[in-house]
Amino acid sequence: MMNPADILRGKILIVDDQEANVILLERMLRGAGYLSLTSTLNPCEVCSLHAEHHYDLILLDLQMPGMDGFQVMEELKEVAPNDYLPVLVITAQPGQKLRALRAGAKDFVSKPFELPEVLARVHNMLEVRLLHKELVGYTDVLEQRVRERTADLQESYLESIFTMMRAAEHKDEDTGAHVKRISYYSRALARLLGEDEAFADMIFIASPMHDIGKIGIPDHVLLKPSGFTPNEWEIMKGHPLMGSKILGKSNSPYLRMGAEIALNHHERWDGGGYPNGKRGQAIPRTARIMNICDIYDALRSRRPYKPAMDHAKAMDIMTRGDGRTMPEHFDPVILDAFQQNHASFRDVFGTYAEL
Repeated sequence: MMNPADILRGKILIVDDQEANVILLERMLRGAGYLSLTSTLNPCEVCSLHAEHHYDLILLDLQMPGMDGFQVMEELKEVAPNDYLPVLVITAQPGQKLRALRAGAKDFVSKPFELPEVLARVHNMLEVRLLHKELVGYTDVLEQRVRERTADLQESYLESIFTMMRAAEHKDEDTGAHVKRISYYSRALARLLGEDEAFADMIFIASPMHDIGKIGIPDHVLLKPSGFTPNEWEIMKGHPLMGSKILGKSNSPYLRMGAEIALNHHERWDGGGYPNGKRGQAIPRTARIMNICDIYDALRSRRPYKPAMDHAKAMDIMTRGDGRTMPEHFDPVILDAFQQNHASFRDVFGTYAEL
């Protein structure tokens, strides 16, 4: 039950072109203890008044010159299409009651006014309206708490992923920065390609898991400062399949996308990649996005077998090729988006160069 005092403080607007009716209703309501009453003889003012004051109840006459009560209700619905319409119509014609309810009115008061009916209907309408406002407020609070909790869980989830990746390459001092940069590159590129925010947020979380399979690669191979022997290269090429197996049986959509990226992020558009030699559209879009991000970051980063490159040198290699990395390795649409917005990648690398 609502507090009776709250009901008496409810904001009421009386709309009637007959001043005598307005005065009579005001006297009835003030006599019953209602504290916040406003009135107007001009129906054209109702929407602007309601927009300013957000009335809890509008007592609205249906028969008015220039703009009748039905037109007022239509205008109120246009101004606030998703809002509660707190209208109690005033009518002397029984045939209009059903039409008024269909138009959005919540109840009606008959003319000539009878004090018990007016007070009962006003009280009931205000009680329902105030309970509705309370429910909406409570729902908003719950939604905010859910958003905050979701953000906390996502942050915790992402930190767990970063921790796993640091475990996978625990001797590489730059791994933490690398996986964070990959998240930001991948999300930015996904948005540039027109993917929705749900996809962009998911790839932000999933993309750092691309090299989780390296946890099974021996350190003497993973961290070798010189080129691999043929046997070592075959061992190294096993990490995509290993990563997919580590992540692939989860119910989590993030881990499933992570498994997809882990398995396919070394495939090439021209079919020259590994482990399965996929080409073109056969490579999942997630992995094609991730591939460009990974190659750019690898070129920019110091590795046991090479020094870091600056942005201009990395861009030159990716767009013109150096024999080892060639533009035909990349999805041309994704490469074009990358080229058009390469400065954002430079900025991400600069921001997260050291952690």
